[in-house]
Amino acid sequence: MSAGPEFDTTFASLPDEFYSYTQPIRVANASSIIQNSNLATKLGIDPEWLVSNEALQILAGNQTAMGSAPMAQAYAGHQFGSFNPQLGDGRAHLLGEIVAPNGERFDLQLKGSGPTPYSRRGDGRSPMGPVIREYLISEAMAALGVPTTRSLAAIATGEVVMRQGPTPGAILTRIAPSHIRVGSFEYFAMQGKQDSVKTLADYCIKRHFPQLADHSQPYLSFLNEVIMHQAKLIAQWQGLGFIHGVMNTDNMLICGATVDYGPCAFMDQFDPEKVFSSIDKQGRYRYSQQPGIGQWNLVRLAQALLPILHTNGEQALADAQQALDGYVKHFGSAYQKVMSNKLGFSQPQASDQALTEQLLSIMTEHQLDFTLCFRYLVDQVATDTQHQPIGDVFSAPNELLLWQQQWQQRLAADTQTQAQRYPQMKQANPAFIARNHQVELAIRAAEDQGDYQPFYDLLSVIKAPFEYQPTLKTFALAPLPQEVVQHTFCGT
Repeated sequence: MSAGPEFDTTFASLPDEFYSYTQPIRVANASSIIQNSNLATKLGIDPEWLVSNEALQILAGNQTAMGSAPMAQAYAGHQFGSFNPQLGDGRAHLLGEIVAPNGERFDLQLKGSGPTPYSRRGDGRSPMGPVIREYLISEAMAALGVPTTRSLAAIATGEVVMRQGPTPGAILTRIAPSHIRVGSFEYFAMQGKQDSVKTLADYCIKRHFPQLADHSQPYLSFLNEVIMHQAKLIAQWQGLGFIHGVMNTDNMLICGATVDYGPCAFMDQFDPEKVFSSIDKQGRYRYSQQPGIGQWNLVRLAQALLPILHTNGEQALADAQQALDGYVKHFGSAYQKVMSNKLGFSQPQASDQALTEQLLSIMTEHQLDFTLCFRYLVDQVATDTQHQPIGDVFSAPNELLLWQQQWQQRLAADTQTQAQRYPQMKQANPAFIARNHQVELAIRAAEDQGDYQPFYDLLSVIKAPFEYQPTLKTFALAPLPQEVVQHTFCGT
């Protein structure tokens, strides 16, 4: 039989206050829902092993893989603006790290694998719905080119999980560059443990930003790198109409990858004030607020790092403020580039902002579908004879047609040719996203009927988001009024 992954555990080299060794809780009737063979190959994991019974038992938490030392990580976090001094992995077990053939290091974590010392009286389990949602949307984000955690496998536990009512349980195998969060730094900073903050920063630099090790101010350089990565990430979210839904500091990874796909969703009708999370009553994490919340979270990271930024407190504060001021610049530049790509411009110009804002205003006023509106613009510049227009999937109002005249004038003044513009726009504007109502259909079929085919069908489509095919028209359509999903849930 093929051998399983070889685990390393560099995180275990940190002091034991950073984690707790803890074993997943066995389940009696584990069965496979899906395995991600393409991802396995990229990670250097034999796809044949991934479909074996040994893999099933390990990824269900029933066996411990050779070299694995399951643990739950400790961290704190600001949740909806309020600080919780100890959160930690309450339903997740880090089995270890694997090194891909290209030398990149990744965490392999089970999510929904039972209680840990950080569970706070929770059962440590996950309903099947959140596992299906995270698998779909994390893989959709990867296909869209957004930094993200990935899903390697989903396992049905054969057990019932109680939330609003009884629901089947499942376990997700999550892959991440690491699971170190802003809240990981807050955990030690709020306890006044400056040495631990420094130890964690040194580990992050070595693992994620080794080029910073010899800098004269490595921790300030580290802060600047994290700020830049987060600004670029959130700009990508905005360009896709993606709403994370729960941007707590414990859900912001230092490495700059999207994590924790709980009450998240892609918008259908464009609404800058859109909120999906059922518990976000004040709209703290609405679409228009995401860039600002990103900066707010980074302020918390800067505060945690202050004691190690400089021996002089005033200088440390000044350095941190300068770094944080850079967030606005980084986000503005990244967002401008995202929107330039979506609109077919070779280089952003100052006048483009007004044109973009006018388009978004039209989309808001006419309740236009965010994804289809931009894909409609791709059709207007298509040069490939094989291109499939979305046709009757989208109807442009007169105001948009008038706006197009200004847009076409801007394109005419651009140095880029039509043949260059088309692939740029096509790659920036997906035809297919993991639409919320389609995700909900997949969840309902899986949870209520044990039918995974809608999940498999949707997954197949979103793995190729940029190639519109009329035979898949159903997956491109915006929801009918009765199909609209207004609220999503984290499933904790």
